[in-house]
Amino acid sequence: MAAMLDRDDDILKAAEDWQKAGHGVAIATVIETWGSAPRPAGSSLVVNDEGTFLGSVSGGCVEGAVVTEALDVISSGVPKMLEFGVGDETAWTVGLSCGGTIRVFVEKVG
Repeated sequence: MAAMLDRDDDILKAAEDWQKAGHGVAIATVIETWGSAPRPAGSSLVVNDEGTFLGSVSGGCVEGAVVTEALDVISSGVPKMLEFGVGDETAWTVGLSCGGTIRVFVEKVG
């Protein structure tokens, strides 16, 4: 099942299904990496307004922080650019101690 989480069509299908069921939905996408990053640019994670998510932007390192920010984006409708890395004190807090940096764009669907 883990391989299924990486497929864009599964992530987009989950977003569509959640939206059709009346949920607010956001998609987070890795847009840039530097150094050692757990997931490549283009990796995505979809989140609904209940905090359920599918996919991965960090292999587990920063998912919790991204889900929290995605819930805020669903509420506000305002997209966010997030950055996690070794120069950022939040890197250690969220578990990105591998020496890399990732930038994640989070936007509401619909």
